[in-house]
Amino acid sequence: MTKDECKQVVTDIIADIAPDEDLTNLKPDVRLRDQLQLDSMDFLDIVMELRKRYGLEVPEADYLQLASLDSCAEYLTPKFNALPTKH
Repeated sequence: MTKDECKQVVTDIIADIAPDEDLTNLKPDVRLRDQLQLDSMDFLDIVMELRKRYGLEVPEADYLQLASLDSCAEYLTPKFNALPTKH
């Protein structure tokens, strides 16, 4: 998975948990919470969806790594690429 694909995964999850948010002009280098009306429960939903949909575990100590789309891609891309491929 590329970093751009990873950003799309996170954007798709945000679209599902916060359907009223306009995600068309998201800046990849700005904190998501500064651009969107996401509270801590929404953020937790993102982490839970990553686990449910993709089997990715994000320890609480690493939550700050998911602040922006760019940091999500930096943190999550190697994790996605380390997942066992499904046959």
